[in-house]
Amino acid sequence: MVKKVTSIILLIVLSSCKKERVSQYSYSIATAPTIKQNHINPDGNTLKTRFYPPKGYKRDSLQKKTFGYFLQNYPLKEHGKQVQLFNGNLKNRQDVHAAIFDISVGKRDLQQCADATMRLRADYLYQQKIYDSIHFNFTNGFNAEYSKWRNGQRISVNGNKVSWYNGSSKSDSRTSFDKYLTMVFSYAGTLSLEKEMKKINVEEIQIGDVFIQGGSPGHAVIVVDVAKNKEGKKLFLLAQSYMPAQEIHVLKNFKNTNISPWYDAENLQYLYTPEWNFTKNNLRRFN
Repeated sequence: MVKKVTSIILLIVLSSCKKERVSQYSYSIATAPTIKQNHINPDGNTLKTRFYPPKGYKRDSLQKKTFGYFLQNYPLKEHGKQVQLFNGNLKNRQDVHAAIFDISVGKRDLQQCADATMRLRADYLYQQKIYDSIHFNFTNGFNAEYSKWRNGQRISVNGNKVSWYNGSSKSDSRTSFDKYLTMVFSYAGTLSLEKEMKKINVEEIQIGDVFIQGGSPGHAVIVVDVAKNKEGKKLFLLAQSYMPAQEIHVLKNFKNTNISPWYDAENLQYLYTPEWNFTKNNLRRFN
């Protein structure tokens, strides 16, 4: 699956999830296990109120202006909703998600896997007006800084050459910001995002970290909540978009149905999600 930009072949080929790929530990719809809803409150309308931590675990109290608080309290769609694609069709797998973020997927096939993590990070920084921290690299290394976009500069793409030019007036409106994100989603992806993020040990996992494999194809899932017990052992929730571009959704845990949708970080070597595999070495953090 390629994004709807045809002017720079190199950037496109390397940018995101791109091609259909089955996880090495995948389940078909027919073989996917039944997940009990022991840890779900159907009436909860945020991550924090929808999902109970398993017995003996609890969430840390987070400050309101942190990325973790932003994700924990992100609005969710009504329980039981189906995941939609960018074109209004339904995702072919409706058995992998435990909840859906109440966030637009857009009208183009752009907001795929890495894009979803960038979208959540950028939306948080935009909400907090931390504009200078909003920047993402294109696949060719070009730094797309929102601060320049906000000041009226625009991005010119000519083959594999990318540059800034004065093309608009200063604005930090949501409409202008969304246009900036569209440009980022068009030319950035798993390969570029993995390179610009900091490698993290699984023992240090926290909300907002990302399991990412850069390449074509590649994939990324973001840690959207963490709970721990008295011994410091941690569980976490994951969210993803996929391909084609689709609504961001919380993933079930097919490997350990007793704690699903939570995943266990203790002695984690391999992370098996319904549609992709990762290793502990794939964990990254935004700088």
